[in-house]
Amino acid sequence: MDHPLARLTAEEIRAARAVLQGAGLLTKATRFAVLALEEPPKQEVMAFAAGDPVDRRVRAVLLDSDTGQSRTVLASISRDEVDQVTDVNPAVDGQPPILLEEFGAADEIVKSDARWRAAMSRRGITDFDLVCACPLSAGSFDIPGEPGRRMLRVLSFLQHHQADHPWAHPIDGVVAYVDLTTREVVDLLDQETRPIPREEANFDDPGYVGPVRTTLRPIEIAQPQGRSFVVEDDVVRWEGWSLRIGFDAREGLVLHQITFRDGDRDRPIIYRASIAEMVVPYADPGPVRYWQNYFDAGEYLLGQQTNSLALGCDCVGDIHYLDVVVADGDGEPREIRNAVCLHEEDFGVLWKHSDLFTGSAETRRQRRLVISFFVTVGNYDYGFYWYFYLDGTMALEVKLTGVLFTSSYCDGDEWASEVAPGLGAPYHQHLFCARLDMMIDGVTNAVEEIDVRGEPVGSRNPQGNAFVPSVTRLTRESHAARVAEPALARVWHIVNPQQTNRLGRPVAYALCPQGQPTLLADESSSIARRAAFATRHLWVTRYHPAERYPAGELVNQHPGGAGIPRWIAADRSLDGEDVVVWRTFGTTHIPRPEDWPVMPADTCGFVLKPVGFFDRNPALDVPPTPSAG
Repeated sequence: MDHPLARLTAEEIRAARAVLQGAGLLTKATRFAVLALEEPPKQEVMAFAAGDPVDRRVRAVLLDSDTGQSRTVLASISRDEVDQVTDVNPAVDGQPPILLEEFGAADEIVKSDARWRAAMSRRGITDFDLVCACPLSAGSFDIPGEPGRRMLRVLSFLQHHQADHPWAHPIDGVVAYVDLTTREVVDLLDQETRPIPREEANFDDPGYVGPVRTTLRPIEIAQPQGRSFVVEDDVVRWEGWSLRIGFDAREGLVLHQITFRDGDRDRPIIYRASIAEMVVPYADPGPVRYWQNYFDAGEYLLGQQTNSLALGCDCVGDIHYLDVVVADGDGEPREIRNAVCLHEEDFGVLWKHSDLFTGSAETRRQRRLVISFFVTVGNYDYGFYWYFYLDGTMALEVKLTGVLFTSSYCDGDEWASEVAPGLGAPYHQHLFCARLDMMIDGVTNAVEEIDVRGEPVGSRNPQGNAFVPSVTRLTRESHAARVAEPALARVWHIVNPQQTNRLGRPVAYALCPQGQPTLLADESSSIARRAAFATRHLWVTRYHPAERYPAGELVNQHPGGAGIPRWIAADRSLDGEDVVVWRTFGTTHIPRPEDWPVMPADTCGFVLKPVGFFDRNPALDVPPTPSAG
């Protein structure tokens, strides 16, 4: 490969498997839970020059499906050598992520269990082919006999026929606890028998939907002279922006080395940006669902769940697609066509003024570059959209859609909304953690918290109208676990104290939060221990190449305390250092009837805006758009 951050190719995945095979690490029972590029440390990449030799290394998480034993492996495909093998203690270190094939295995295991079949029969269900056994991550709850076992918990849903969407018919009250290694149901909870909702919800059936609208006229999005961005060897350049596209089996889309050209300089802003984790905690405390908490990145792997996008449906306009390759459970390459979408969008007015004194009337239109991918994790679909604007602003927006996770609903149920007759949708949250390896004009960065406060009436403010921003430097990791305060217009500035603008002030970018709730579970709960990153909107840590995932490397069934809580215990200095910003954001979902049977996209995210990074408006040179009138 020509660059140390280049995406893994199919040939490299095959070569990695061969290295591990040659080292005697693979048997017939070995499954590849993860195989990913091991990125070199930041300083090595920054020192790289075209033509330098590149040591291409991979990190693998291997699972023995016969014994349940697992290990992590670092290997070089350039040197054909294994560098490190680490055995995993699953009771302490956590389990490898869930394999796609284990979903089907869980279905077979459950349907072979006599207790489960009897529970279905008691509910009048005899055609087990019409039951969808839904395998879900087990979490960690100190249940006797579970530590160290590779577990899934299985809820069930009914189909009336093969094309019927089963989410409309939850078979409530039955949970199978499945050991994937011994291939058995180790426990079956058979609680109260509740009515199975009958109403179908087949949103893809014209008979269910009814006549479609005929009033929508076509919208044509055309760029007759072609698109304004170029992509060469995964490097994207557009209107001053430059970045490298990466892709990871766990995180999905990764953006590297984001810069903005200012005059004759390409000024660095972010070294690496990704969604490093996300968690979906549910609110039902009852015995059937208290354990429902999913880490969609660490347990299910966002990259592995990536969709192939369709022109005209998922993306509209002059589109550039990128295919990606991930490793399957055999360690063989699996191609996902049209996995990443790049296109431009008009975004309304960029700036405008009609001047009272000169008679000048000027308008410029905003445009943005969009880089996106979509994943489906069980019932939910998530679109991740990175936006880059003409004025140096960038943003991340997540679109949440798909189908609600459902339960039966009876009058008096406290932890769910009724979305259709007798059908409930439990309350839950979607909390994402973006890892932003900042690099504002270099690696000597710091973070300041900016609040805007009203001044009390007094000699400085006799009429009571004054307000002023207050600045707090977050100097150590122990001080940099922060929450948003919308009433104070709180933002965080990532500054470079060693680089100033023409006004003599440090250059900066502002991280603007939305201010939605953090994790609502009690701080003593299992999920609060395992997803501690979700208890704050902002964390800042000192850069370390091994600190990649905010809930730790092996999240599946991990007892908690890994990741950010462990790292910040060192309480490293952050003032003028190489820092990583961890931004937690998301939605708290109290489902509505309008979210059923398929959910209109909801959104959440954050914005990064230049604050004194430029000496003046960097979009002054955007040309006027010819008037159509």
